[in-house]
Amino acid sequence: MLVLIGILIIIAGFLLRFNPLLVIMASALATGLAAGLDIAAIVAAFGKAFNDTRYVSIIWIVLPVIGLLEAYGLQQHARSLIGRIRSGAVGGLLIGYLLIRQIFAALGLTSVAGHPQTVRPLVAPMAEAAAEAQNPALTIAQREEVKAYSAATDNVGLFFGEDIFLAIGSILLMKGVLDGYGYQIEPLHFSLWAIPTAIAAFVIHSFRLWRLDKRMRAPAERGA
Repeated sequence: MLVLIGILIIIAGFLLRFNPLLVIMASALATGLAAGLDIAAIVAAFGKAFNDTRYVSIIWIVLPVIGLLEAYGLQQHARSLIGRIRSGAVGGLLIGYLLIRQIFAALGLTSVAGHPQTVRPLVAPMAEAAAEAQNPALTIAQREEVKAYSAATDNVGLFFGEDIFLAIGSILLMKGVLDGYGYQIEPLHFSLWAIPTAIAAFVIHSFRLWRLDKRMRAPAERGA
């Protein structure tokens, strides 16, 4: 039962709002130690799993590096950079990130960005700083809305961009299912039909981000 201590650490860490990266690493270490492994064996287990099966993404190996960057002020520097750009707009920033995320996902580079390595340490703080530049009197609810839209932008860009890539799991799954029913469809056809959907998703979410920008800007304009 001691090996389940990792689950308790994750629950407690998230409830206490500790750094998620540190919580996950502590949970992994605690689970390994409870199972009778030493530190070297735990690290070796992560490396062997990645090398043998590719089930462990490379991003989980660099999580400690991201944690160190956050500890040394990565978020603060990102906020300061955007804060110095007086013409910056939260909507334009997130639309630009959406475009980059979709293009990278369409090329199969789904791990280049993401919530733990990009949204939390960089995109969300930069979007919040851009919103502050538009309206210095942001409420807590508005700040949380900006963070939520930052996370949603990453989800939309990845979800609708990755289906354009030929070798993505979703396309291979659809091909396998249809093959089982006697429908022979090439993966390229799935990718081509995913392009209009990706474009529609980009336009629709960009409109939502434009409306977010207007909501963040409106209080400052009324007070002017």
